[in-house]
Amino acid sequence: MADKSIVSAAALAAAIAAAVSGAALLAGPAQAAQEKCFGVALAGKNDCAAGPGTTCAGTSKVDYQGNAWKHVEEGTCMSMELPDGRKGSLEALDRDMPS
Repeated sequence: MADKSIVSAAALAAAIAAAVSGAALLAGPAQAAQEKCFGVALAGKNDCAAGPGTTCAGTSKVDYQGNAWKHVEEGTCMSMELPDGRKGSLEALDRDMPS
């Protein structure tokens, strides 16, 4: 009788382990933390907020608009290589504003 309960406990443990690992697979890979990076979005490709007169995503008017932001992987904003020596910023910028 003791052998039957050991086998049942082992089978139950295996079933629980399979269920937990299956749930982890369905959840997919963990995503890297994100941060808002101003001045890196192309025109119309910002994630949200492009300054006065705009509403939200896709409303930036010029490439690299300083007051428009895009989500980027945390820690990469200020090291992104952009044309003409531009740099991303964690705060809104006064450069590349629409006329």
